[in-house]
Amino acid sequence: MFLPKTETAIPVFSPDPETSPYRAYMRQLPEGLWTSSICECYEDLSNCFFTCFCPCITMGHNSEIINRGEISCRSASLLHLATGAVLFGWIFGWKNRTRLRQHFSLPESPLPDWCTHLLCMWCALCQEHRELQTRGADPNLGWEGNVARWNKNGMTPPIVVPRLDLIP
Repeated sequence: MFLPKTETAIPVFSPDPETSPYRAYMRQLPEGLWTSSICECYEDLSNCFFTCFCPCITMGHNSEIINRGEISCRSASLLHLATGAVLFGWIFGWKNRTRLRQHFSLPESPLPDWCTHLLCMWCALCQEHRELQTRGADPNLGWEGNVARWNKNGMTPPIVVPRLDLIP
């Protein structure tokens, strides 16, 4: 779902297009839309194949960025592996997908988050990985690596949050 009109999303962290060395590559990202479909794994074949064989590691990479370093890649991977062993790994993925959607004001599509991770966890993980990359975070670097890169380039984390002054 989109955020209600009263909770307009404003980018809190965004690069300055005038001073960024990457200004030639910067483009306006669609607000409230995924930048790729859940079935566009072919856009990043290396991540697709890696996720196919090691979904717990992709989950760990994504989770560390989504949770802003509160959970390490290793802990998230082990948690996903442990819960996946008893067929409940989709619950952890569902929570992360919901959090990612809230960060960027993305719709719950093509299915509800829990259903997306239950039916096609691999595709969901790949889509989340691509979304993070497109929006300026490299899940493979981890949270600290991304923060160092953003600081070096004069950027801050690309996260969107609801405006507090508009919430009733």
